[in-house]
Amino acid sequence: MADNHSLEVLVQALRRLPGVGVKSAQRMAFHLLQHDRQGAQQLARALDHAVTTVKHCALCHTFTEDEVCATCRDPRRDHGQLCVVETPADQAAMERTGAYKGLYFVLMGKLSPLDDVGPRDIGLQKLFDRVAGTVPEEPAVRELILATNFTAEGETTAHLIAQALKGSGVQVTRLARGVPVGSELEYVDLGTIAHALVDRR
Repeated sequence: MADNHSLEVLVQALRRLPGVGVKSAQRMAFHLLQHDRQGAQQLARALDHAVTTVKHCALCHTFTEDEVCATCRDPRRDHGQLCVVETPADQAAMERTGAYKGLYFVLMGKLSPLDDVGPRDIGLQKLFDRVAGTVPEEPAVRELILATNFTAEGETTAHLIAQALKGSGVQVTRLARGVPVGSELEYVDLGTIAHALVDRR
């Protein structure tokens, strides 16, 4: 593709998306250029606009166009409850349930020593300051809900946070693990069944 440098640059850019390999990136690039040039221009404009306007909330780190996101500003939310998640996508998933009415703290990652990601890299000190009540105009945290993923890194992150807040007077809870709704036991992995049995109620 010596004469198609721009096409190769586009393919390499698309490969930066998670789960997109060379073939998938080429398929996307060819489709946009052959069948949907207007869509390609719209995508380019939307990406450029988002990159220049979307930033992190000063309080919870989620994505927002304002200094403080709409969730943190909402007086109807329970400001004494703080749910810790790894990413804005995890926060969005929690919100879709409609079951949680407190606030969030988005870590923007998880502890991963193999990838050289430590406590400073995911903003744990800012979380501890928030829990300690040193953030102006924010009431004290009554309950901290650890909703990190159930991976080795997510579990390590949750454990470190829980240990650091021992004796702080803040109730620290962890999302329960169990059998998915609508599933059949014979098709559920053994680890999930074991955790569901331990966490039974």
